[in-house]
Amino acid sequence: MNKLVVILCFLTCSFSSFAQDKGVFSGNFQSNFSIFVLDSSIGAYESPQYTSQISSSEAWLFTNYQLKGFNVSARYDLFNNSNLLNPTGTFSGHGLGFWQIKKSIDKLTLTAGSFYDQFGSGIVFRAYENRLIGIDYAVEGVHAKYQFTDDFFVKAFTGNQKGSGAQGNRFGTSGEIVKGINTEKVYRLKDDKGLVMIGGSLFNRTLTQSTMNELVTEINGYDSVSQRFAPKFNAYSYNGYFSVNLRDLMVSFEHNRKAKEAVRTPEGHLELLPGTINYATLSYSKKKLGKKKKSGFGFNAQYRRIENYQLRTSPNDLLLDGLLTYQPSLTRQASYRLLARYNAPAQDYGEEGFQASLVWTIQKGKTVYLNYSNVKKLDGEQLYREYFINYEHKFSKTFKGKVGLQSIFYNQQIYESKDTSYHDVETITPFLELTYKLSRRNSLRMEGQYLMTDQDLGSFVNGILELNMSPHYSFSISDMVNVSPVRQADAKVSDKVVHYWSVFGKYNIHTTSFTLAYVRQVAGVNCTGGICRIEPAFSGVRFTLTTNF
Repeated sequence: MNKLVVILCFLTCSFSSFAQDKGVFSGNFQSNFSIFVLDSSIGAYESPQYTSQISSSEAWLFTNYQLKGFNVSARYDLFNNSNLLNPTGTFSGHGLGFWQIKKSIDKLTLTAGSFYDQFGSGIVFRAYENRLIGIDYAVEGVHAKYQFTDDFFVKAFTGNQKGSGAQGNRFGTSGEIVKGINTEKVYRLKDDKGLVMIGGSLFNRTLTQSTMNELVTEINGYDSVSQRFAPKFNAYSYNGYFSVNLRDLMVSFEHNRKAKEAVRTPEGHLELLPGTINYATLSYSKKKLGKKKKSGFGFNAQYRRIENYQLRTSPNDLLLDGLLTYQPSLTRQASYRLLARYNAPAQDYGEEGFQASLVWTIQKGKTVYLNYSNVKKLDGEQLYREYFINYEHKFSKTFKGKVGLQSIFYNQQIYESKDTSYHDVETITPFLELTYKLSRRNSLRMEGQYLMTDQDLGSFVNGILELNMSPHYSFSISDMVNVSPVRQADAKVSDKVVHYWSVFGKYNIHTTSFTLAYVRQVAGVNCTGGICRIEPAFSGVRFTLTTNF
């Protein structure tokens, strides 16, 4: 039966049964509209949007209704000539992208339909949405959670992952069955000295017969008998994790293991391999230090080791398709345009990484931030390294500034699947930001960065001037200039100094926001929420509308 019909029938029955009661209705709406302007000088010309379709749009309308312990949600999704799901292609379609009926019965919560959830940190299993880069890993099925006490729960589910847009199945589901169970227990220490949390999960994915037939055909076609093996219908993974919070100190560790299954190597072959991920974190923070209690200190570190931990709906899924696990980049999330140019997506076939950051508030208005990240392959080959320092100073109630320096090593061959003509990228990027408060509601902000490198596309300078007029208006103009161009033989960018400028405007009214911008965007890796993908250059106009009700 059509999903929309099911929900409408349920709502009709609910309204009839509880006619005398008033429920709570809420929702939100988001829409993007883009106009593509052909620009061969930056390489913005390859997708159909530039040559024939000219424009694209996406929209999401989410509604939620609560009544007598029932919670009914639905989201309508629309994609017209969209490159959001596949940056180099186009996708059109519309329909019910998410639907859910949830009911709480004492300590039991039952969910039917679509749901998002995760076990532990999400490595064994995570169903989530990241709309900014077009991914939606919702599961459609049934989900149950029993809260024995405030400190102890068990939850389990079974269903099918939502199909990916790149597969042309955005509004359907994968045929593979996924199921899992997770439990967590919290122990509180005496005298409120802290708490200890422990948890564990078990996850299973079962292939369809058609997928198994495809794998068998491919494996039997291998020339060497030693490369052939019998693939398994079922993949199993499990984890155990704990965290200890002792007031200012927090320590956590998670061990994840996956049984042998068919996984695809970086060379494109299938092998029968197990997988493991070990993930640990340490953090410490202390406020009101020193004789005058005006300074503060914070430290955070994380370590992760991945070995052949691929977990997808099918071994035939590639890139961001069919992901059942969450492995974000183990690096600092940058907000400045040039500092965010080179990112380090997690390598599920194998990497070992460490990241640490330190924040020291010398006194009110004076703060130092340090960060170090280092990621290598398991054989020791360097993948990524970052040194970062930033100092913030508040000169007065109306004027503050920020200055810093970033240095990066980036293995472009690995992260962007480049050939051997592309060398490792090494950068040094100083940056500056100044903010002046014109009045109680208005401010002027300026930022600048200079990325120096002899690799990739060469050095860039980026500057932005932003005017904020709270609560309604925000305007900015920026230009990122390729001041010292470097070009490879296969480069799509014009061999000259190139400007990537943009003009942006935003208007807010109550819970509604409108933005309009003209953008020239350089090709490269784009990361949002720790999830990264390679995107081509973009040239054109972007309009967005968001509102809550």
